[in-house]
Formats: sequence, structure tokens, C-alpha cells
Amino acid sequence: MKFHYIILTLLTLAAIPASAQFKLDLESGLVLGTNYNKVRIPNSGGTLVNLQEDLTIDPKIFYRIRAGYTIKNRHNVSLLYAPLTVKYKGSFGENVNFNGLNFPAAQPLEVFYKFNSYRITYRYDFVTKARWRVGAGLTGKIRDADVRFKNESSDTHFDNIGFVPLVNFYASYKPNYRWSLILEGDALAAKQGRAEDIFAGAAYQVNPKFGIKLGYRVVEGGADSEEVYNLNWINYASIGVLVSF
Repeated sequence: MKFHYIILTLLTLAAIPASAQFKLDLESGLVLGTNYNKVRIPNSGGTLVNLQEDLTIDPKIFYRIRAGYTIKNRHNVSLLYAPLTVKYKGSFGENVNFNGLNFPAAQPLEVFYKFNSYRITYRYDFVTKARWRVGAGLTGKIRDADVRFKNESSDTHFDNIGFVPLVNFYASYKPNYRWSLILEGDALAAKQGRAEDIFAGAAYQVNPKFGIKLGYRVVEGGADSEEVYNLNWINYASIGVLVSF
């Protein structure tokens, strides 16, 4: 169903005048690990665990797809699909109450942590010089999260889907035609939680229509509500291609 929304929005964007430039940003790479991933479900009565410290994480290849339009060199509208599921395994050093079930200490288990993101962004570039491009805007994000604990005798999960408004920012510097240094992301903090998704890296323009990028991405944030406490920091080694039409 989520793909239907993406297709519908792309068709809507297709009605934009020919002065617009269509772009694709295809990104992949390796999830390097998590600095921390603290979970307590339910927030009142559950056991607080740090999945990064208590368990081990399997290596994970990720991907993200961004499609967008740039209109009159300043107005940018884009859609992002960024799925992510990582798996932890091992055992806890204490009994853990998760989602109403008890997971005994020293018993092997797996934890599946899903954090899919669907976003639509508008950004206005207020600096569009030969070397510098700087802009800011707003992002609407749909968060599709799920935490699943599984061992030989128990299997339970807690999912959460919600809308999160974010501030978008972008800055790039071109020392010459081929190379660009890029800092971009979405971020916002509030009483109920915070979210940051930030990329820092470099891009190389092979020709006017095709470029490659390489850098580091961090996704950090979480929620502290009546139902759930979750705070995480995920590190990515990122490589991608930039295509213009």
C-alpha cells in the first residue's frame, strides 16, 4: 500500500512543467553498527535493555531511494524510501520483560529491529552560486517501526507507525566542476523524542547526467512515550549514484 502512495505522488510530480529537472539518488552500503539501541516496552513495567551492549549485530547491507524534482534551480520536491531491518542475537545477563513476556537470562534469542522511513520533502535553495548551494525546508516522515523478540519458547513484537515532521537542510561546496562536498539531512527534537538523519560526504560528477557519492550517514533519535521507550544511534558507510534527467 505504501508503494501506491509513492507511485501516485510521482505521477502528480510528473505534471510539473518542463522547466523542472528530475533526479534520482540511489544509495547503498553497510550498516556499521549501532552506538546504542535502548529499548523498554512497555515503558512502565518493561525492562530497559541496550541491544548494542547486550547482544551482537549481524552485518547488514542497506539501500535508500530518493526521487525528486528541482524547479527553476531553487525549488526541490523529493520522495524518499528508506527501509532498514537489523538483527541482533545472543542472550541477556538478566531476565527481561518485553511486551508482557519474560525472556530468561542466558537463554539464546534473536531481536529483529525494523525502522522503515517514508518521506516527502520540500526544500528552497536560497544560495545557488557556482561553488555554493545552501537550502532548507520541511519533511513529512512516516515512521514504520517494529521490535521483535524471539527465542525457542516465546515470540512477540511491538510495532508503531506514526507521522513525524522534520526540518530539512542541505549545503554543498564545489571546489571545481567534478567534486562536491555535501552535508544534508532531516532533524528535529521535541518533548516526545527526536530524530536526526544526516549524511556527510563527497560527490564526483562523471558527466552532466551522472555522478557518484561516498560518505558517512548517521540515524539517531527515538521516542519516550507511555507505550514505548526507544533511543538508537545507527552508523552507515554509504555509496551511491546521482542521476539527472
